[in-house]
Amino acid sequence: MKTVPRVLVVEDEPAIAELVAVNLRHNGFQPIWAADGDAAQRELDAVLPDVILLDWMLPGHSGLQLAKKWRASARTKAIPILMITARGDEPDKIAGLDAGADDYITKPFSTQELLARIRAVLRRRAPETMNDSVTVGALVLDAATHRISFESEELKLGPTEFKLLHYLMKHVERVHSRGQLLDKVWGDHVFIEERTVDVHVKRLREALGPAGALVETVRGAGYRLTARPRTS
Repeated sequence: MKTVPRVLVVEDEPAIAELVAVNLRHNGFQPIWAADGDAAQRELDAVLPDVILLDWMLPGHSGLQLAKKWRASARTKAIPILMITARGDEPDKIAGLDAGADDYITKPFSTQELLARIRAVLRRRAPETMNDSVTVGALVLDAATHRISFESEELKLGPTEFKLLHYLMKHVERVHSRGQLLDKVWGDHVFIEERTVDVHVKRLREALGPAGALVETVRGAGYRLTARPRTS
């Protein structure tokens, strides 16, 4: 028996929520509506959905705050989040992605676009999980224990930055485009914006401290990790 994907719709405007829910039901999804963050949390505590449609502007906790909270929780961090908002400016998109959203859709949107984006995040192919150890110069990463050190000093990285660094270290000196990194680190997405990579590379460099110089930007091409950083 085919499982019907559950979609948690976090939207405070009943008319919009009902319209989205009707279209989801007609296209083979099971919508669950929550009008605010507290209601959404109760639904998540009961049964995890397959994807979350999260409005930016909500009473109480904003969509950004909720996305950050759910990404920080071991139980909910893997659920795809599609942020829905009227804010279409580039800085707002980056803020949504930086908060942990997998994708971003701007109001007004068509039903077909919404459905296509939901299907895209649901069918994405997860990147390979590796439990090896890799060393580049004084930088050491142990995937099995999730530990990273540089010159014997342990570093703290978030889960996405860890995966990004692991992939770059496995392919040292190779230049990767943003699209290639999205496919290999985030999974085989269709709609995820390439700007996501820039956000996480910036975070990775900051977390690496002195070792951040190993992650180089190759103008017009992408990023690479090098064992021989340029000095300037």
